[in-house]
Amino acid sequence: MCGICGKFAFGPNETVSPELVRAMAATIRHRGPDDEGYYVSGPVGLGFRRLSIIDLQSGHQPLSNEDGSIWIVFNGEIYNYQELRSLLLSKGHVFKTKTDTEVIIHLYEEYGPDCLKELRGMFAFAIWDGNAKTLFLARDRVGIKPLYYCLDDSCLVFASEIKAILADPSIDRQIAPELIDRFLTFLYVPGEETLLNGISKLAPGHYLLVNDGKAIIRQYWDLRFREPLEAVSAQDAEAGLRDLLIETVGLHMIADVPVGILLSGGIDSTGILSLAVNATDKKISTFTVGFSGNEIADERPFARLVADKFGTQHYDMTISADDFAAFLPRYIWHMEEPVCEPPAIALYYVSKLAKKYVTVLLSGEGGDEAFAGYSNYRNLVWLERLKANGSWLNSIFAKGFSLADSLLGSRRLSEYGPLMKEHFPDYYYSRTSNPNRFTGNGLGKVYSSDFAEAIDREHSLEPVRRLQNHVRDHNTLDAMLYIDTKTWLPDDLLIKADKMTMANSIELRVPLLDHRVLEFAASLPPSLKLKGHNTKYILKQALSQKIPNEIRNRKKAGFPVPYESWLRNDLKDVIWDVLTDSKTISRGYFRKAAIESLLKANSNGANYSKEIFSLLSLELWQRTFLDKEQVAL
Repeated sequence: MCGICGKFAFGPNETVSPELVRAMAATIRHRGPDDEGYYVSGPVGLGFRRLSIIDLQSGHQPLSNEDGSIWIVFNGEIYNYQELRSLLLSKGHVFKTKTDTEVIIHLYEEYGPDCLKELRGMFAFAIWDGNAKTLFLARDRVGIKPLYYCLDDSCLVFASEIKAILADPSIDRQIAPELIDRFLTFLYVPGEETLLNGISKLAPGHYLLVNDGKAIIRQYWDLRFREPLEAVSAQDAEAGLRDLLIETVGLHMIADVPVGILLSGGIDSTGILSLAVNATDKKISTFTVGFSGNEIADERPFARLVADKFGTQHYDMTISADDFAAFLPRYIWHMEEPVCEPPAIALYYVSKLAKKYVTVLLSGEGGDEAFAGYSNYRNLVWLERLKANGSWLNSIFAKGFSLADSLLGSRRLSEYGPLMKEHFPDYYYSRTSNPNRFTGNGLGKVYSSDFAEAIDREHSLEPVRRLQNHVRDHNTLDAMLYIDTKTWLPDDLLIKADKMTMANSIELRVPLLDHRVLEFAASLPPSLKLKGHNTKYILKQALSQKIPNEIRNRKKAGFPVPYESWLRNDLKDVIWDVLTDSKTISRGYFRKAAIESLLKANSNGANYSKEIFSLLSLELWQRTFLDKEQVAL
């Protein structure tokens, strides 16, 4: 795991400054404190910060081929690199290291951009081909590793993090106002655009080639849901998945440094631990966090139960409201875009704890998106089945749902009422979308009149609209899983996972997002993912013999963080000061009176925590990245 950056200047006499490349790399030192390296020649400059994981002595980058005509900077891990190395040796390639980085460069020599199809792992890299005068950028299939770029008529600048791109003084720090509405609609920013004009994300499963000032972007992988050619039995699916999980967890345990596991006391992390203990003869360290107060259930007793069962060296810690307040400026700095992810605090602090003992962590991210673990999937599948009863019954169900809040005290159930009249997938905007968010984002009432009139709602929704059109012939469950794998997963969950762990110089690995696991899951019928009221059915079955009953039978808890209480109580005055400050209001996006009403309603018992945290994140982000302030709360 590392940080990469670079610049390719167009034009026959253009050159790149070595000082600029060093300045870019310095901003991402936290991603690689162990080593640094640079290659600058004429119009191209590559920078690298290393976190040593494999071949600790000779893994220096940038790395070249034998004659120095091709250079690479690489961030990530290739889990099948030893197999690929043997293949390349048989074809006559000569290696000077034992790293996966060198495997990529020789694979590129052999296959060109098609080398991506051979890689199994997480990666973002840049290859400078001096013979072809071409810069080749690529990102892994799911988007586990980030890669940003800025492309105009004069140059291409790229990096693992936005702040490295902003180190180039030629890059303007200009906000894209239309993206504010996209963020406040989804509570993250789906798609290739960022909130900064001109800075883009290379989409997962894509590569970018630049030659002679011209760029092309191509997709090399997509997740395809398909019905199996012949019916697969639950028993065969269970056995096949179990074998695949044993293999992928074993591959993810390979490292020349200590490896630990993030343990939540849930199915996914427990399952990974159960397989990891058989993949190593070393004692595994496990880590979890809890929170002061009693507002939410404590995961630590369940994590401790699992740790005791598998004999790990277990560590945990407690996070308070003061920790949360101290963390927020760092959250904004490391996330680089506003994202409504309060649980990031847990990942940040547990990574900080883990860094004392390990350099690599495994976690259970991706299990819910691959195997349908969220209750919303189950609920919407059942909702679409209800619609098959005809319009008359649909009206009755819609009326019943709408009365659920007043009669049963079920606000969540009442939110499904309007969806009885809407067509799927047009109302499904991704995992974090409230079921009734199709009517527009709930923050529209705080927009200033000028800002509201300037918003192009279709542009806000465009990344998901494209995906909705793509899945119109999919069944309900597969359509939701596809949309989430393309939006919520890379643009929220994995961005948080990468940046909160790399903030502490920790490499995070996610075995359940191995593309072979995803492809296997996508090949299964929905009935093996959702079975009755059971979510993630086939994954639970595959791991059933390994997981304690107390964990297997638990209701899914997610990763609860008591931020609602913190915002309403401990941070109430700070939030009021920031969101009603003249600087915030003078930006012209929001009405002060409406912001005040929102904050008062939240203090009086209404739950606007997500909206308030999103507004706070947006303002702190602007102060940090546009105003260049040192933000403190």
